[in-house]
Amino acid sequence: MKHKIIIIFSLVFIAFMTGLLIFYLKKDDSSRWMVALGGILVSALPISLLFVKNNPFNIPIIIGYYVFVFCTTFLGSIANFYVDFKWWDSGLHFYKGIFVGFVGIALYKLYIPQKARKDVSRWVIFLFVLSLSVTATVLWEIYEFAGDLTFTHTMQRGGNKDTMYDIIFGLTGGLLISIYSSVQKLNYDDLLR
Repeated sequence: MKHKIIIIFSLVFIAFMTGLLIFYLKKDDSSRWMVALGGILVSALPISLLFVKNNPFNIPIIIGYYVFVFCTTFLGSIANFYVDFKWWDSGLHFYKGIFVGFVGIALYKLYIPQKARKDVSRWVIFLFVLSLSVTATVLWEIYEFAGDLTFTHTMQRGGNKDTMYDIIFGLTGGLLISIYSSVQKLNYDDLLR
């Protein structure tokens, strides 16, 4: 089932972004066609999971990835939600913090054998999930900074203030999932089915 969802979502998103790429190339809108081109690339990334023997990501995580791609590339950049709704950027950073936290739980499940999980400290789980989420937030901010230096000049419109809000909201989303995962010290097999 996971394979079908990855294939369907990837193909739909690639076709959608390709249509936008062609449309904005014809309109000579370089900012939007570059976003559409990037959208094609990030829509195709999950296809690599088809070649992994043990895909650790469940269907909600896979769908959550495509929700994020749609909200950032199409709604955020192409449909101007980043400009029209000041809360959009912070909301997506919060979502990303939560999303990456769940990715961290999936990776924990993949790399920590079930027999060893009972001996893992709650603090280790907390720090792992939080660290992964914060790292993703920092890497995203580096991407925004590099993008503004080279191509778009629109990603960090608020400068340092925008960067700090993004980091705070990404950290907050990751912190919520980190607390949840460590307090529960739950059975990750049940959570990530």
